[in-house]
Amino acid sequence: MTSEAKRTGSAADEAPGANRPTVLVVHGPNLNLLGEREPEVYGRTTLKDIDAALAALGRELGLTVETFQSNSEGAIVDRIQAARGRIDALIINPAAYTHTSVAIRDVILAIGTPCIEVHLSNVYRREPMRHHSTIADIAVGRIMGFGADSYLVALRAARNLIGAARGGA
Repeated sequence: MTSEAKRTGSAADEAPGANRPTVLVVHGPNLNLLGEREPEVYGRTTLKDIDAALAALGRELGLTVETFQSNSEGAIVDRIQAARGRIDALIINPAAYTHTSVAIRDVILAIGTPCIEVHLSNVYRREPMRHHSTIADIAVGRIMGFGADSYLVALRAARNLIGAARGGA
């Protein structure tokens, strides 16, 4: 089984010498199919569109935004581990792994970085199996039901968390 991994909005995209807080955004399985897969549930916005909107909002908010998508649980764990000690916040849409992955829960705890859980749909308006999250109790907050805008709300919340942690607004 192969997985797709993507990284955009890296520090290399920023102005030289920029010392901006960094937010890692992780997209879980099947999110690479956004815009095509179940548009009645997930909308027509593509993952590329979401990543571009995150990068633009990140610049506006003075953040470096890195994005990563994989269909593989192990690749997601590896990417989060690689971010340990160098990111200021994690935004994650674990997708189907929301309900099952102790490994993703454990790596979020291991990196000790504030985490915001995101979902495009309101999971509580869907099948009961989607109501359980393995990370809900360790996330600072959960944002869901606003489609692609859920990610943008989460990025604004992450900026506020980072500012508060650094003693600012």
